Amino acid sequence: MTINQRAVLTGAGAMSRKWLEAIKTVGGVDIVGIVDINPANAEASAKEHNINPEIGTDLPAMLSRLAPEIVFDVAIPAVRHGIVSAALAAGAHVLSEKPMAETLEQARDLVARAKAADRLHVVIQNRRYLPQLRRIHRLVASGAIGEVTGVHCDFFLDPHFGGFREQMPHVLLLDMAVHTFDAARYVIGDIATSAYAEEWNPAGSWYERDASAFASFHFAGGAVMTYRGSWAAPGLRTSWESYWRITGTKGSIVWDGADDIRAARSNAHVSGQLLPDTAMLEIPALDPADRVGGHLGVITDFLAATRGGPLPETVGSENIKSLAMVLGAIDSSTLGRRVEIHI
Repeated sequence: MTINQRAVLTGAGAMSRKWLEAIKTVGGVDIVGIVDINPANAEASAKEHNINPEIGTDLPAMLSRLAPEIVFDVAIPAVRHGIVSAALAAGAHVLSEKPMAETLEQARDLVARAKAADRLHVVIQNRRYLPQLRRIHRLVASGAIGEVTGVHCDFFLDPHFGGFREQMPHVLLLDMAVHTFDAARYVIGDIATSAYAEEWNPAGSWYERDASAFASFHFAGGAVMTYRGSWAAPGLRTSWESYWRITGTKGSIVWDGADDIRAARSNAHVSGQLLPDTAMLEIPALDPADRVGGHLGVITDFLAATRGGPLPETVGSENIKSLAMVLGAIDSSTLGRRVEIHI
C-alpha cells in the first residue's frame, strides 16, 4: 500500500486554486496544513477543495508539528525567502511560485540551502510546459533556421488585478516578464551576460509604477533578445505568452503566443536576388517525451522528483539564470545604463 506524501500549502490566495487542482489531479499527496496570514482564506480554500488540513499563520510552528515531506509556496514574493528557508531547514522539498527570490543574493542563498539540505527547491515556471514552446524548441534544435541570432517579444495587455500587484515595484519585469525571459533562455539554449532596460508608467495607468518596460539582453553565444511590454495597454491585446519573432542565420519563426506558429527558411544561396526566395518550414509535432501541461506539468515533474525521478528543469539552480535576467533588467533601469549579469 502506497502512503501519500504529506504537504503544507503556504498562501491561500486566488493562485492557490490552480495549484490545488493540479495537486489533486497528480495524486499521492495529502494537504495536511495551510498557512495564510488571513485564516479565513485558508478555511475557504480547504472547504472549496474538500480537504481538512490544519489551519495556521505560523509556518515554522506548523512544520515542527506536522513534519511534511513537501511545502507548496504560493505566497507573495516578499516572504518567499523566509518560507523556502524554513521549509528546507525542516527537511521538506519545496515548490515555489515565481520569482524564486526578490534579490540575486537571496536566490544564491536558497540554492545553497537546498544543496546543503539535500532537498529540492523548484520554481513553477509553467510557461516552459506549453506545447507550442516545446515544438518551437524542437524546430530550433533541428538547425532548420540555423544559429539563433535574435529573439524579439512583444507583450501588451491591460489586466486589472487589484491587490499587491498594483502597488508592486518593477511589477511587469518581476512578476510577468520572468516567464518570457525564461522561455527565451530555453529557446536560445544559452545564458544572458548583460542587460539594458527602461521602465515607466504610462498616462492612465492604474498601477502605482513600472507598468511598462523595454529590455534587451546579450547572450554568451552572441544572440540578442529584445522585449517590449506593458500591463497598461488597453485594446488589441497580445497573448499572455507575448508575440514572438525568432531570427536565425538561415530563417525565422513567428509565434502569436497562441496556436499560430510559422517558420520560413531563406534560399540565400541563390545569387542575384535582392530578397532571396523563402520556403515555409513544417513545425514539428510534439514528441511523447516533451514535458507539457503548464502548472500540472511542473507539479507532476516536481512530485516525481521527490519520489526519486529526474531533476526538474526548473530547479532553483537553473531558474536562477532566468531570475538574473529580470534583476539585471531592474538594475539597468535603476542605474540608467547597461549592466553585466553575474550569477
